Amino acid sequence: MTDISKLVRENVRNLTPFSSARDEFGGKEGIFMDANENPYGSLNRYPDPYQRELKAAISKIKGVPEENIFLGNGSDEIIDLCFRIFCNPGSDKALTFTPTYGMYEVSASINDVTLIKIPLSDEFQIDGKSVQSKLKDPALKLIFICSPNNPTGNSMPRHEIESIISGFKGIVVIDEAYIDFSGQPSFKTMINRYSNLIVMQTFSKAMGLAAARIGMAFMEASAVGYFNKMKPPYNISTINQKAALESLTRIDLQKKRIRRIITERERITGSLKKMSIIEKIFPSDSNFLLVKTRNADLIYSELIDNKIIVRNRNKIVPGCIRITVGTKRENNKLLGTLRRIML
Repeated sequence: MTDISKLVRENVRNLTPFSSARDEFGGKEGIFMDANENPYGSLNRYPDPYQRELKAAISKIKGVPEENIFLGNGSDEIIDLCFRIFCNPGSDKALTFTPTYGMYEVSASINDVTLIKIPLSDEFQIDGKSVQSKLKDPALKLIFICSPNNPTGNSMPRHEIESIISGFKGIVVIDEAYIDFSGQPSFKTMINRYSNLIVMQTFSKAMGLAAARIGMAFMEASAVGYFNKMKPPYNISTINQKAALESLTRIDLQKKRIRRIITERERITGSLKKMSIIEKIFPSDSNFLLVKTRNADLIYSELIDNKIIVRNRNKIVPGCIRITVGTKRENNKLLGTLRRIML
C-alpha cells in the first residue's frame, strides 16, 4: 500500500487549516454567536463544512464508507485540489490521455504543472505500452483517466487502468462522471486495494443536478483529510446539499431516466447512420455521441441557426461534433434538422 503522506506536498502536510467554530461544535441546535452571521433569515447560517448528512446518504447509495468520501464544488474543484495537494508548481508533472476532458489541462496550467498528453489509439483506447516508460519519471505525480471518456464516449479497458494504478507510485484519478450510463463496474470498489486511487463521480450527469455543482471523490480516509485541509471551509452551500439529499430519495426515478436516455442514445445512433452527412458514430457508454461528419463547422453553424446547440469538436477530433442526448422531442428536432442539411 502506498503511504499517501509521502505523495503530498510538504507545505500541504504541514498546513494548519482554517478552523471554524462549527468544526469544534458538532451539534445542530444551539445559540450560534460564533461566526458573525445575521441572526435573522432562513438561510442565515453557514452550511455544514463537512456535509455529514449528505455523505451519510451517499454512503448508503454508493456503498462507500463516509470517511472515504470527499465532496467538492463540482468535480472541477476536486481536479484543482489534486494538483494543489500532490504537485509542486514549476517542477512536478501530471499525465492524461487525449482527447479528453479539457479541465485537466486548464488546472495543470493554473497550477504551473507540466501536463504530459499521450494520444489515445484510433479507436480512442489507452495503449499500455506507451505509458509504462512514463510511469518511471520521478517528477510524475498525478495521472487522470476519464472513463467513460469525454469527448469520445467510450470506456477504457479495465485491465489497462488497473495496470497503470498498480505500476505507478503516484496518484491515479479515474473520472467516472458518465459511469451510470455505461453498464461498467465502478473503480470505487478498489479504493481499499489501491491507496493511490481516487475515483470521481458527480451529481451533474445521471442525477440531473448540474446546477448544484456537487462532485464526489472516493479515496483512502487519510487522503480525504488532506482534501479537507485544502478546501474552502464552506465549499458547498446548504441549498445545494439539500438538493442533493432530495435527489438521493428518488433513485428509482433517476434509474428510469437513465434507461430512457440510453434508449434515446441508441435510437439517435440508428437514425444518424442513415444520413449521408454522417461518416461515423463512435461507440458510446455515456449520455452523448461523438459523431464524425462531412463538414463539422458547417453542420454546427446550421444547427446553431436552428437554435440547437451541440459541441463542435472539430479542432480536437477532426470532423466531429458531440451531441448530448436530450428528450425525445429535442432529439426529434435535432434529427429533423440534420436531415434537411445538404452538403
